[in-house]
Amino acid sequence: MKIRDIMTPDVVLVNPNTAVRNVAIRMRDEDVGALPVGENDRLAGMVTDRDVVVRGVAENQSPSDCTVKDVMSEGVYYCFDDEEAERAADLMTEHKVRRLPVVNRDKRLVGIVALADLAQAGISEFAIGEVSEPTPQARL
Repeated sequence: MKIRDIMTPDVVLVNPNTAVRNVAIRMRDEDVGALPVGENDRLAGMVTDRDVVVRGVAENQSPSDCTVKDVMSEGVYYCFDDEEAERAADLMTEHKVRRLPVVNRDKRLVGIVALADLAQAGISEFAIGEVSEPTPQARL
């Protein structure tokens, strides 16, 4: 099964200059925890609800004045739409991420694949535990 068969298509990039408040509203309204960041279908990073809290709110930045580029995660992992779905599971397990942007071979964003998509396709039983396992520094 290819990643394109299980991904969520038609994902819209968030502009890096968007106010964090607007991104938080969009996340709430769309019931998502992460959005890809970039311009002209070119991926530059991801912004997560955790980024908003840890790099924005906890650093006392105003959500209306702070922009996505101030809080986003750069150096994002991604997969290609024509790869086997197991490749996405392997990347998620290796890097402990729950979502991966999906690009075509021209490196244009075409979708996003989440751990839940893999689980629904019956691919990620092993990955769910691995991704969800806390890192040693996160344990109390």
